[in-house]
Amino acid sequence: MAANQEAKSGQSEKVEMMRHSVSHVMAEAVQSLFPTARFAIGPAIEDGFYYDFELPRTLTPEDLPVIEARMAEIIAANLPFVRREMPKAEARKLFVNQPYKQELLDEIPDETVSIYQQGSFVDLCRGPHVESTGAIKAFKLTSIAGAYWRGDEHRQMLQRIYGIAFENKKTLDEYLAKIEEAARRDHRRINKQLNLYTAPDEIGGGLIILNPKGGRIRVTVEDFWRQEHFANGYELLFTPHIGLSKLWEISGHLQNYKENMYSPIDIEGQEYYLKPMNCPFHLLAYKSQARSYRDLPLRWAELGTVYRYERSGVLNGLLRVRGFTQDDAHIICTPEQIEDEIAEVLRFSLYMLSTFGFDKRTIYVSTQPSDKAIGRKDQ
Repeated sequence: MAANQEAKSGQSEKVEMMRHSVSHVMAEAVQSLFPTARFAIGPAIEDGFYYDFELPRTLTPEDLPVIEARMAEIIAANLPFVRREMPKAEARKLFVNQPYKQELLDEIPDETVSIYQQGSFVDLCRGPHVESTGAIKAFKLTSIAGAYWRGDEHRQMLQRIYGIAFENKKTLDEYLAKIEEAARRDHRRINKQLNLYTAPDEIGGGLIILNPKGGRIRVTVEDFWRQEHFANGYELLFTPHIGLSKLWEISGHLQNYKENMYSPIDIEGQEYYLKPMNCPFHLLAYKSQARSYRDLPLRWAELGTVYRYERSGVLNGLLRVRGFTQDDAHIICTPEQIEDEIAEVLRFSLYMLSTFGFDKRTIYVSTQPSDKAIGRKDQ
């Protein structure tokens, strides 16, 4: 098993390296079409890659086949990826007309940096890359989007080209078929047919109104949700939509996630925040009276509406919004009860997901992050 995992890990690293290499090939193709282009970053991502550009005109979908054709020529030329190290001062001269590269150079602490070159394109990059462009087997450009430099809406809006890349054409074709099916089932497309919700500009981006048909679906789901939670030993809580700033200081939200919270509301000289989470309210409910270990476990759930500031560039239908209602629950138990409660939560969660047809799942364990953790690890 360990050998299989190691082999999969090696294959994954190889594919990621190939995807990052494709992004450089795309950048070279863009440079050949737009010689005055300014280049930002071009990483590998899940299933593919992207590169951010500042270009003399706005790209259209019709540009993608043209860029793809130029990329195919670069790949066919089997150009080597050549790595060089140079003093940072020399790199500044090399990228004299590239302000985004200059900013990246400012942040590199070392006085020596590495660059990669294939064909006519040179990029500031740590690497690694595949040996040559001919090692890239199957790719396709998929979309164009706007992206703020460094994700900051106060900075330059760039044009981002997305693509996918796989180790062979068969895998690429299978992925494209899956994407086509997902597009057929896209909730935004279905909404045009059924009129389930609306997101009018008058109320602001990422804020949704459920129309009558959408409202009926929500009530049906919520009624089932309440019934099953009561049947599985949960009690329901209802908590406010705002809370004093002191609450969010105690919880750590203001110290660690303020950039994702809305600006404070001044009420009689005190600052309130729209809640990004329900957790602090549930804990205050627990603290509201003396309790015995005999009361435990306590299983409390809420359909809690929360508000999070998402930048306009990432808003996406119902998938990325600024106000949403989440299935939220907290279990308070003794250390001896933890194992049984975790097993029961998993069983109940999988049952709820399966009921709605979510049978293919990827499960992640969330561990204590190193940079934004509060509290002690031994607690």
